[in-house]
Amino acid sequence: MTDETSRNVGPIILLGPPGAGKGTQSKRIVQHYQIPQISTGDLLREEVQRGTEVGKQVGSQLAAGRLAPDDLVNRMVAERIRRADCARGYILDGFPRTPAQAGWLDEYLKQPFFDNLRQGKHLPIVIRMDVDYNQLLHRLTGRRTCPACGRIYNVYLQPPRVAGICDVDGSKLEIRSDDREEVIQDRLAAYERQTRPVAEYYQGQGRLQIVNADQPVDKVTEDLIREIEAHSPAAAGGS
Repeated sequence: MTDETSRNVGPIILLGPPGAGKGTQSKRIVQHYQIPQISTGDLLREEVQRGTEVGKQVGSQLAAGRLAPDDLVNRMVAERIRRADCARGYILDGFPRTPAQAGWLDEYLKQPFFDNLRQGKHLPIVIRMDVDYNQLLHRLTGRRTCPACGRIYNVYLQPPRVAGICDVDGSKLEIRSDDREEVIQDRLAAYERQTRPVAEYYQGQGRLQIVNADQPVDKVTEDLIREIEAHSPAAAGGS
């Protein structure tokens, strides 16, 4: 039986709208294979905090309300995925956000440097987590939070025993401002505009895998791992 913490899984990209469960599933995959999760948001904040040249450029872009340009983000990702802890694989969080970034990543991973790593020149495993639109709205708009203990409920999926009241301390539950339906609809529309072209890029190459994320959390994890196992370097005959 293969030791999952030594398996060569290669790069992994999870696509999916807010509320699809990418964060939860990423953590499970990281734990299962013992590989790093690389967040471009974290990388950007680290560069800004360290006051590096890249950080100064990024900071000025963010202060002006603009996204960091592709070349800066690409440079940070390039440096990070060359580190030793990425040799067996990693999950990319927040990258790629555009088809141009996706194309850059494919070309970068074909460089000779990666022949020296166990992952070789393996291109990313790309999995889109699909969720029904109405189910997304239920997941996101149904969330209620206790201001005292922080416990989270969902009026549709995991309601409190008494409507609007925390089971633990009796506090009145609150709706976060970013959980209001009009805000969520804007977030979902922005996701469609920004991420659909990335999914289409990978689909056009026949590399987009799809998992039904409407299922119970454990079943979604099982299906994701099955796709990773089927498309990993080891499955393709890599070491």
